[in-house]
Amino acid sequence: MEKTNTIIKAINKNIRTSPRKLSLICSFIKGKKADVALRDLEFTRKKIAKDVSKTVKSAISNAENNFQSDIDNLFVKEAYVGKSLVMKRYRPRAKGRASPIKKPFSRLTIILQEKLEKKGKK
Repeated sequence: MEKTNTIIKAINKNIRTSPRKLSLICSFIKGKKADVALRDLEFTRKKIAKDVSKTVKSAISNAENNFQSDIDNLFVKEAYVGKSLVMKRYRPRAKGRASPIKKPFSRLTIILQEKLEKKGKK
């Protein structure tokens, strides 16, 4: 019985940071094995890395429970960010004016795939 390449996905819909900041972390873990990505996120100095690691852990548990995948062979195939809602707030300014403050949210998608081992030549 041969396994097919299944795509395992986890989506975090409302992360309280801008997509620009979050895409730096996503490009950092893209292409790495899942356990290496989690270790690297643990030692990253960015505050948002904690939320990204939660999403990667969610994708790993999806692979284990829903697809019966071997978690040692998983790697991060894709990690991308999209815009979500924007909270608008206002700050008082001089002469009765107000200036807007935009507080953006992001949507994070992590896609894992199981690396199938091929029998190579000796």
